[in-house]
Amino acid sequence: MRNLAIDAERLWGEIMETATIGGTPKGGICRLTLTDLDRQVRDWFKARAEKLGCRVTTDDMGAMFARRAGTADVPPIAIGSHLDTQPTGGKFDGVLGVLGALEALRTLHEAGYETYAPIEVVNWTNEEGSRFAPAMVASGVFAKVFERDWAAARQDRDGVTFGEALEAIGYRGLERCGEHPLSAFFELHIEQGPILETEGRDIGVVEGVQGIRWYEITISGQDAHAGPTPMERRKDALVGVSEMVLAVNRIGMSNLPNACATVGMMQVSPNSRNVIPGKVFFTVDFRHPDAGILQKMGESFKAECEKIVKTRKLEMDFQEIWYSPPVKFADDCIAAVKKATDDLGFSNRRIISGAGHDSVYMSRVTPTSMIFVPCKDGISHNEIEDAKQTELAAGCDVLLRAIIERANAV
Repeated sequence: MRNLAIDAERLWGEIMETATIGGTPKGGICRLTLTDLDRQVRDWFKARAEKLGCRVTTDDMGAMFARRAGTADVPPIAIGSHLDTQPTGGKFDGVLGVLGALEALRTLHEAGYETYAPIEVVNWTNEEGSRFAPAMVASGVFAKVFERDWAAARQDRDGVTFGEALEAIGYRGLERCGEHPLSAFFELHIEQGPILETEGRDIGVVEGVQGIRWYEITISGQDAHAGPTPMERRKDALVGVSEMVLAVNRIGMSNLPNACATVGMMQVSPNSRNVIPGKVFFTVDFRHPDAGILQKMGESFKAECEKIVKTRKLEMDFQEIWYSPPVKFADDCIAAVKKATDDLGFSNRRIISGAGHDSVYMSRVTPTSMIFVPCKDGISHNEIEDAKQTELAAGCDVLLRAIIERANAV
C-alpha cells in the first residue's frame, strides 16, 4: 500500500480527453445531463471501466456503477461523482471525482492489489440540476429523498421530462434506484471556493455540507407599451423583481460570514425592448450551515417580496422547490481521509463544503466523506475553471489510500 501511487499524467490526460466531449470555445464544457453528449461521455466511461475488468451496471435513474471485485462478497466501497456539467461549466467539477476514482481503480488493477470489499466507481445522473431541477436528483432517489416517478417527471425548460431524456440516450437500467447496498461512499472534488488556495493547503478534509434552499418565483404585472403608458400607471414586473434581487443580496450580507444568497436565473416576458415587462420568472439560492438561520433567510425574503408586490400592485407565485439540510459526514470516513492525508505528508485543513454534492444524499444511507483539492482563484461553474495537475494527483492519492483502508476494514 505504501508504494501505491496514481499516474498523474494519465489522470490529467483523461480529464483533457473527456473535456473535448461538449468542449466550448473558451475551454470549458457544456455537457448537460441526459443529452447526446452525456451519452457519449457515459459510453467512454463504460468502455474504460470494462477494460479494467469491471462489471458495469446502471439503475433506473441512469446512475452507473463500475465494480471491481473484492476478496469477500460484501457491499462495496463506492467512489465517484458526476460527468454532467453546467451550460458554461469547467473541466474539473464532477469530472475529477469520476476520473480520479477510475484512476484509483486502475492503480489497484495494475498493482494486482486485492481489497477485502469490492470497490465501485459511480457516475451519478443530473448532479448539477441545470437542466432538470432539483440538483442531485439521482442520488436523491437513491437515498429515498425523492420518489422515482416524481423525479422522472421533472421537466426541462423545453418540456422534455427526465424520464424521456433518459430513455432517449439508452441509459435507463433495470435495477431499481436505491436497491444497491454500499459500505461507504467517498467523493473527490475541487473545492469550488478560494479557501485552500488562499491558505496554501493541499487537501480539504470535508466534514460536512451547508444547507441549501431553492426558490422559484413568478411575478406578474401587466404588459403595456413603453411609450404611451405613464410611469405612475405601470405594473412593471421587472421593477418589482429588481427590488427583490437587491433584497436577496441584502439578506445574504446581513448573515455573514457563512451565508450565501444568489439569483442565478431570470426570464423576462415578453422580453421586447418597447414593452413594459408583464411577467418575470426568477430563482433564488440561499445557503448556510445553520438550519435555523437558513430558514429565517427564506422567511425574511418572502416577507420582503410580499411587501413589494403589494406596493407595486403586482401578483406573486412563490415556491420553495428544494431544501437540503446541513450535513455532517461520518466520523470514521473523515478519519480515513485525514489519516491518508497525514500519511502522505500533504498540508490540510478541515472544511465545510459550500456547494451541494451527491455526498449530501449518500450520507443518509451510508457512511460518507469528501476530499477537496484547490482550484484556481476558487472559481467554478465557469469555463475558466482551472486546477493544477499536481494538486489533482494529490487528491487522487489521498482517495486511493483512504478507500484501501476503508475497504479492508469492512
